[in-house]
Amino acid sequence: MRLTRPILARVGVFTLSLAFFVAGPSGAGAQGDVKAGREKAQKCEACHGLDGLSKIPEAPSLAGQNEQYINEQLNAFKSGERKNDMMSLIVPTLSPQDIEDLAAYYAAIEVTVGKIPGQ
Repeated sequence: MRLTRPILARVGVFTLSLAFFVAGPSGAGAQGDVKAGREKAQKCEACHGLDGLSKIPEAPSLAGQNEQYINEQLNAFKSGERKNDMMSLIVPTLSPQDIEDLAAYYAAIEVTVGKIPGQ
């Protein structure tokens, strides 16, 4: 049986989704502490908000983001793979544990959707 590209793409997406589900929301080996992350988030509050809702247009909202994604992005800023003037002032001061704690904290914030435009 020959599979078409759309079917192969769906199988690939399903497999990737399953891998994230099995690994869990925090990924393999993440040891973030939500409570500690809340305290450390004070460094992030001016731009990203203690509640994870961005206070300035240049900064993304972090509330409810995937923990592994936040962890990877902070590490990308720390390594220099990603560059941003504001982040370059903060991220070098973060330890690997700080990054895991912040990722756990922002990921733990529940986000609800209110009115969806057009409905």
